[in-house]
Amino acid sequence: MDIFLHILTNNVLPLSLVIGLGILLHRIFTLDIKTLSKMNFYLFSPAIMFELLYGTAISLQLFGQVLLFFVLFMLAQYGLLEVVIRLRKYDGGMRAAMRNSVLFYNSANYGIPINQLAFAGNAYTLSIQIIIMMMQSLIPNTYGIYSVNAHKANWREIRKVILSMPVIYIIPLALLLRGFQVPLPEFMDISIGYLSSAFIGTALFTLGVQLGSMKSVFNRKLALDVGIASGLRLIVGPLLAWGVILLFDVDKMVAAALIVSSAVPTSLSSVLLAVEFDNEKEFASQTVLVSTVLSIVTVSVVIYLLRL
Repeated sequence: MDIFLHILTNNVLPLSLVIGLGILLHRIFTLDIKTLSKMNFYLFSPAIMFELLYGTAISLQLFGQVLLFFVLFMLAQYGLLEVVIRLRKYDGGMRAAMRNSVLFYNSANYGIPINQLAFAGNAYTLSIQIIIMMMQSLIPNTYGIYSVNAHKANWREIRKVILSMPVIYIIPLALLLRGFQVPLPEFMDISIGYLSSAFIGTALFTLGVQLGSMKSVFNRKLALDVGIASGLRLIVGPLLAWGVILLFDVDKMVAAALIVSSAVPTSLSSVLLAVEFDNEKEFASQTVLVSTVLSIVTVSVVIYLLRL
């Protein structure tokens, strides 16, 4: 019960409040969602990624273990998704939206606090979550962009968009500066901190604006598909992670942190991609909302089972 209440009061309710403000202000002022989306992609997301990678010490051994897990886990999810997509006979745009809603999960503003809760602020498990967050930031800005555009644009156009994403340059830059212990000028460090702090609020607000632009927050026609995506993300995700961990020998603490990292709801990046490239925006928004609410129960259960 303590875990349940903590997730509700420290994760779901704060997220819901900011989303609600986005809905309200859009209904009053009709805000420009494209501008908000571009601010997230080109400014706030790169800033938080740089700050966390530059400021966190990560060993090569741990990096390799987490990276191996992540690759196998994503492949397992992708394989299962392809079965579901074929059974449901989704078209091009919906295929991409379903993949993004399951493959991209909220490893930053949800995953990091949950990691800190589950492992009592352990710095070692936090570094595991940051590696996962790094990969979960890189893939939406590469594969995610490709997937939402593949059915309506050629490779040259898609490649141009991918290469314009700052995150794909920020990640190696932060790792190199950290590795060679290059100090940042104080004014730059402060500026990055300001931008980083704006990421979570702006991303949640953008989701609220998207929901506010819809005639109804819940579209009944999408209910089954939203339920499938949420179930694959919240229930099947941790089970697949557990199965992948059985394939190789890792420390129990590492294993637990990886399973917790896989249990979080759908990422806001799936909505940002849907908005930025006009691809199944209602489905993406509803999946983020529903999976976040349901995660109160599912994440609590995962943490409880791991403690047993």
